[in-house]
Amino acid sequence: MSVLYAPETETALAEMMSSAGSFAVEGLGSKRGLGRATSIGNTLSLAKFKGVEAYEPEELILEAGAATALSEIQNLLAQRQQMLAFEPPDHAHLWGAEGLGSLGGLVSSGLAGPRRIKAGSVRDHILGVRGVTGRGEVFKAGARVVKNVTGYDMPKLMTGAFGTLAALTSITFKVLPAPETEETVVVQKLDDATAIQVMTEALQSSGEISAAAHVPGQGTYLRFEGIAVSVAARRDRFVSALTHDCEVLNVDASRKAWANIRDCKVLANDATRALWRVSVPPSEGAKTLASIASKIDARSFMDWGGGLLWLSVPALGDAGASIIRSTIQQGHATLYAAPDAVRSRVAVFQPQERPLAALTARVKLALDPQAKLNPGRMYEGV
Repeated sequence: MSVLYAPETETALAEMMSSAGSFAVEGLGSKRGLGRATSIGNTLSLAKFKGVEAYEPEELILEAGAATALSEIQNLLAQRQQMLAFEPPDHAHLWGAEGLGSLGGLVSSGLAGPRRIKAGSVRDHILGVRGVTGRGEVFKAGARVVKNVTGYDMPKLMTGAFGTLAALTSITFKVLPAPETEETVVVQKLDDATAIQVMTEALQSSGEISAAAHVPGQGTYLRFEGIAVSVAARRDRFVSALTHDCEVLNVDASRKAWANIRDCKVLANDATRALWRVSVPPSEGAKTLASIASKIDARSFMDWGGGLLWLSVPALGDAGASIIRSTIQQGHATLYAAPDAVRSRVAVFQPQERPLAALTARVKLALDPQAKLNPGRMYEGV
């Protein structure tokens, strides 16, 4: 019989860890479809650990409970013209859920949006964490430290760990001023290879591009952000040097376009298809897509200047895993959204080389030796 545990304090959470059994860890439940499909009976809900604990706009610091809704955080920051600079995506619709999810879910999945190429990833903005390990040990690490955990950079270690090492209760983030405005230049009628060339040149220019993506059939998107005078000047300088047709999206149209790219809405959400998230060197993006498309029915678009590929393929057999992963020379491929039956038989995350897999197992053993937290969510047996 499955049991739902929802402790209200860190002490109660630590005591619960000493009980028998393992737990599927969740905050608001928006990312249940991300990761390997498991059959863990008990659920550990961290929903009681919510609410903003400290917000110092002048110091650019925000601390909140791990189950605090990300939408609440973004609304609070918007009131002071601030933001989480890595541009968190909203992918809940890909897994049949609603809402942006929680702050803890954001950290555990380590997801960042189009601005990552300029602002960095989640781990570049997390300052501190508080939580309970699988050993039942309460810890604090990073900013505002009272007790640290010797030997580990816990804030970074928790980022992208999918709740397999500890149950987070509180997170401290560095926030940044939001840009005053934005505009996007859409370069038209480029093939994948030419699009990467244009994006690379734009990102290496003095235009201070904050995002670069290519959507076949729509265009190549290049975003300019900042104060209005600077945006206009950099946009005009870039457009005047272009040798391709283009159009300019105003602030409202630009935000709408990037929301669709960020949230992966430019690819139809089709239950008969699987979605892959593939990271490669930008210079390899077009060649990788062409090679995959020659072997399987693949619909795609590129973000991060060609370094992030999104692929929609039929959810049959191994959902293209062998083709996609054998094609990638450098990088990794994640089965991002697929039916449970597919996620249960296909390695969702890029299989690790033996030394890295051994290191992963040792870290798991150090923090969660009895595999109580999300066992098998990332890798089988871990």
